[in-house]
Amino acid sequence: MAHDNSILVTGASGLIGGLAARDLSTDYTVSALNRRAVDGIPTTQADLTDLEAIRPAFDGIGTVVHMAAYLGPDAKSHFAINVGGTYNVLEAARQAGVKRVVFGSSGATTHGYEKEEKYRALIEARWDDVPDQVDYLTHTDPVRPRGIYGAVKVAGEALGRAYSDEFGLSVICIRIGRVVEEDRPADAWHASTYLSHRDIAQAIRRCVEAPDDLKYDIIYAVSDNKGRWRDIEHARQTVGYVPEDGIRDWPLA
Repeated sequence: MAHDNSILVTGASGLIGGLAARDLSTDYTVSALNRRAVDGIPTTQADLTDLEAIRPAFDGIGTVVHMAAYLGPDAKSHFAINVGGTYNVLEAARQAGVKRVVFGSSGATTHGYEKEEKYRALIEARWDDVPDQVDYLTHTDPVRPRGIYGAVKVAGEALGRAYSDEFGLSVICIRIGRVVEEDRPADAWHASTYLSHRDIAQAIRRCVEAPDDLKYDIIYAVSDNKGRWRDIEHARQTVGYVPEDGIRDWPLA
């Protein structure tokens, strides 16, 4: 029996998973699925590639926030963890009767669009070349990954769609902007895709608390940056995400 107040966070020892776990712990019963113990949170220590090992962590869980991911250079690990591990999370959620999975996807699913001049002016902070009306990239634009990480995140979104359509599992995919420990951008590109600690925590919470009848969707999560080129209006309409932060100019004053 799934309990609406119980949330399982994968990757809770990472930056984004940790931000989500700490924020959600103020109102929910939060547990972690992680390879190592997470301070202050009951943790099932297991590898995502082992379905049998991770399966008990899902019992009694209402929502899974899946933020664990492999970010390194090894292609086989990308497939094993970011595709196989995501499949295992969805399958374990299905078996346990979980109601919703919030999937940590990435803006890397559409990084190929950065080559287009209409976005390059924003990405490079060439404000004089930015048109009066920005043609934001939306969740309905075709995926255009650049590199294996973006490609496997596309696969994760597709797995979520399959589980939603086939089994009725609610899956909301967040294409996450650039989140760093320092919580400030390092260059113009980062300033355009910047996502603050406060805003990513809000985006995840909004997805957790979205209406039950929202069965599948994809949203972009970035802060309200001057150089922003990814749409956030759909996120506002769908789950109520309204960023509180943003980079107002580049270079920073």
